[in-house]
Amino acid sequence: MKILEHINWADVVSLPKNELQRLLHGRGFCFPDYTYINIDWLSPVILIILYKEVEEEWLHKLSEQLLKKMTDLGFTVKSIQAQYRCREFAPTEILFGEAITDLVAPENDLKYKINLGSKQNYGIFLDMKNGRQWVQENSQNKRVLNLFSYTCAFSNAAIAGGAEQVINLDMSKAALAVGRDNHRLNGHDLSKVKYLGHDLFKSWGKVKRFGPYDIIIADPPSLQKGSVNIKRDYPKIIRRLPELLNKEGVALLCLNSPDLDFEFLYQIIKEECPAAKVIKQINPPAEFTNINPDHGLKCLLIQL
Repeated sequence: MKILEHINWADVVSLPKNELQRLLHGRGFCFPDYTYINIDWLSPVILIILYKEVEEEWLHKLSEQLLKKMTDLGFTVKSIQAQYRCREFAPTEILFGEAITDLVAPENDLKYKINLGSKQNYGIFLDMKNGRQWVQENSQNKRVLNLFSYTCAFSNAAIAGGAEQVINLDMSKAALAVGRDNHRLNGHDLSKVKYLGHDLFKSWGKVKRFGPYDIIIADPPSLQKGSVNIKRDYPKIIRRLPELLNKEGVALLCLNSPDLDFEFLYQIIKEECPAAKVIKQINPPAEFTNINPDHGLKCLLIQL
C-alpha cells in the first residue's frame, strides 16, 4: 500500500523497539491522500487513528501490511487497533491480536501508563516529546509549576532531571491519579511532587503560595467545556507569570489549537508580559511535520 511509503522506516528503527513514537502523521497534511489518519506505535500495540470513515477491506489490508512490515523489522506486535475519532465517543476496534487496553511504554528512559479504548486520548501526547526532553535537561534543583498537567508527563521529566519540587495542577483528579502512578513506575521520590485538582482560574492564590517557580509549563487544552477557552484565558495565564516566576525564571508556553498561530502567542506575550523575551522555539519531533507550522503544535520558551 502506498501509505506505508510515507513512513520513515529508518527513523522508526533508530529508536528502541518499545519506544513510544508516531509512525505516520497524516494530520500534518504533508500527504494529501492521507490527511484523515495517524498511526502510533505503543509497544506492543499499533494504533490507527481515523478522522473519517474508511472501507473495511482497505483498513484490514493496512493492518496486515503494517503487521508484516513491523514484524520483518524485528518489532513484536501483539495488537492492532483502530480508533474512530470520526465517531461519537471515539470507539476502538480490534483489527488483529489481543484486546490490549492497559500497557506501560517508555519515552526518553521514562515509563508512562497508556490506556486504550476508554477515552479519546490515551495518556500522553507524543508531539510534546521535545518539550519534555527540554524540561528533563533543564530542571536540576529547580521548582517547577506544571499547569494543565494531565497525566503529569512533564512532571516525570522534571523529577527525572533533578527538580527540587513539582506542583501539578489539573481539574481532572483521574488524570492526576495516573500521574501519581507514572511517578511510582519511574521510582521517583513522591515527596517532591504535589497534585492540585483545581480550576486554575479559581486557584491563583494557592498556586502562588507554593511559588515562586523557576520553570512554569503551560499546556492548556484548546477548548475544554466548562474550563478553558484559549482566546479568553491564555492572556490571563501570561499576565500572571511575573508574580509566579523567580527572577530570570522561564516559562514553556504551548499551544495546540490549529486555529491559532504563533503570532497569537507572540502578541499576547507582548501585551500581557512585556518584560518577557522569547529565547527559544521548541519544535515537535520530525515525524510531526506540518505543512503549515502554525497549524501544528507551537511551543515558545520565554524568560523574564
